[in-house]
Amino acid sequence: MKLNTLKPAEGARQDRVRVGRGIGSGLGKTAGRGHKGSFARSGKGKIKAGFEGGQTPMQRRLPKIGFASMMAKDTAEVLLYKLDSLPAGDVDFAALKAARLVPSTAKRAKIVVKGELTKAFVLKGIAATAGAKAAIIAAGGSLAE
Repeated sequence: MKLNTLKPAEGARQDRVRVGRGIGSGLGKTAGRGHKGSFARSGKGKIKAGFEGGQTPMQRRLPKIGFASMMAKDTAEVLLYKLDSLPAGDVDFAALKAARLVPSTAKRAKIVVKGELTKAFVLKGIAATAGAKAAIIAAGGSLAE
């Protein structure tokens, strides 16, 4: 075998189709593009993703999915170990604000599990996660609504 005798395999290389070169080629006149329309034009064959020919597109016909709670931005999270820094006894939202455990813009607070609780607290008007409730009760405290 010599380099000057190398050839591609039979059928591996095909001649390119020369369109628009007369009716004898089978692809003359419109060159396989049909008559009129955006795909017949030069450089105009692209349409934007989701375009349905003027019909309202699928992404606009279907309803929005999901929900973002407006209460979430008004609710401040208080971690258990930070709550432990307060003196034991009754704790309400005002006490949390006074201790600067919640920002001034917050409208409600929720106790979240992180760290340990060593004192007994009676929480009034403050929400708590299931784990936080268990930790508060285990420490001898309670939750009053």
